[in-house]
Amino acid sequence: MQITIIGAGVIGLTTAYYLRKEGHEVTIIDRGNGTNNCSFGNAGYISPSHFIPLASPGIVAQGLKWMLSSTSPFYIKPRLNSSLVKWGLKFYANANEKTVARNAPHLNNILQLSRNLIIDLDRELNHGFQLETKGCLMLYKNEKTGHHEAELAREAKKYGMDAPVLNAAEVQAMEPDVKVDVLGGVYFPIDCHLHPVRMMETLHKKVIDMGVKILYQHEVQDFEIKNQKVTAVITDKGRYLTDHLVVAAGSWLEVISKKLGINLLLQPGKGYSVTYSGRQKNLIHPAILVDDRVAMTPMGSELRVGGTMELCGINDDINMTRVKPIITAANNYFPDIHLDMPQAEKVWSGLRPCSPDGLPYIGNSPHHQNVTIAGGHAMVGISLAAGTGLLVKQMVQKEKTEIAVDAFRVER
Repeated sequence: MQITIIGAGVIGLTTAYYLRKEGHEVTIIDRGNGTNNCSFGNAGYISPSHFIPLASPGIVAQGLKWMLSSTSPFYIKPRLNSSLVKWGLKFYANANEKTVARNAPHLNNILQLSRNLIIDLDRELNHGFQLETKGCLMLYKNEKTGHHEAELAREAKKYGMDAPVLNAAEVQAMEPDVKVDVLGGVYFPIDCHLHPVRMMETLHKKVIDMGVKILYQHEVQDFEIKNQKVTAVITDKGRYLTDHLVVAAGSWLEVISKKLGINLLLQPGKGYSVTYSGRQKNLIHPAILVDDRVAMTPMGSELRVGGTMELCGINDDINMTRVKPIITAANNYFPDIHLDMPQAEKVWSGLRPCSPDGLPYIGNSPHHQNVTIAGGHAMVGISLAAGTGLLVKQMVQKEKTEIAVDAFRVER
């Protein structure tokens, strides 16, 4: 079968890997040049600990205070946009304990599946992802935050995850090379991290070696549809026949889906990161600074620091007003690492595709016989990539899926 995948990010590449492994002819079409999507500059977390969806009561409570502050971790740029309004209303409606309790088990299932698959895939590809299984520290300075994190640790144990609550001295003992200024933390040993650039390079080389074709700088303009089947993809550079279409277009998923008559609620959430090289002092474990929503990832002699959720539409502008609090928080939690404020050209930004209920869209189109959607993974795209790729392969081949997927259906 000739399968066309729209999107060459981590979801597109892992999906191509699993489909090509089954013998399908696979072509990936991407509007970019292969180096500028959200899969490259993220924190590199494989995080079963992130089983609470983005749409949660805690985010709404903080978000209402944060959302109009341009320096806050969660910011909505004021603008008249019907899609944003619809998304916001649905997000608010989903951010309650009942919905979270319903969705968290499904997010946990795909997180656990993906963790196991990514470890296997890294091993198969000669450890090219630079994957490390050191766990992750959730650190806090605020007592109220500590109570909330302890509650999450108790919830995690219900899903079989070990999550010890640590005092300040115990956190410091886990990071002997740097001074840590915190009230306490929670440690998730199940979490892993990798180098996103190495992962993308390794996956790209692997699928090319397997015979996958990748067409970069091709803008999808339209589709040819006959008898509820997409028969061809029309780009600005040509027409490509297909037997099955997979749409894994990241933050462009909503735009591409509309061309197919599929109305998805999706908002791009911009995040920033800065990578510091040649570190003499570095962390041993990845760490999330919970009060400030900042992620810190040691990658060999590099340290990547990132954060923020900025709902500002599709753009790649660098807002240094939002970058500054990220670096300030890192220096406050780790006073002797001395991170300098970067110049704007050293700052990476990426758009994370966010659904209004915090679950990804993984499923077949209700309007077509040969279209599968895979997107809306928000901050856990790397974490969910392998599981998503496998599930899409199983859907395309009409196999029984590894886990229940109804919660991820396209129209919900």
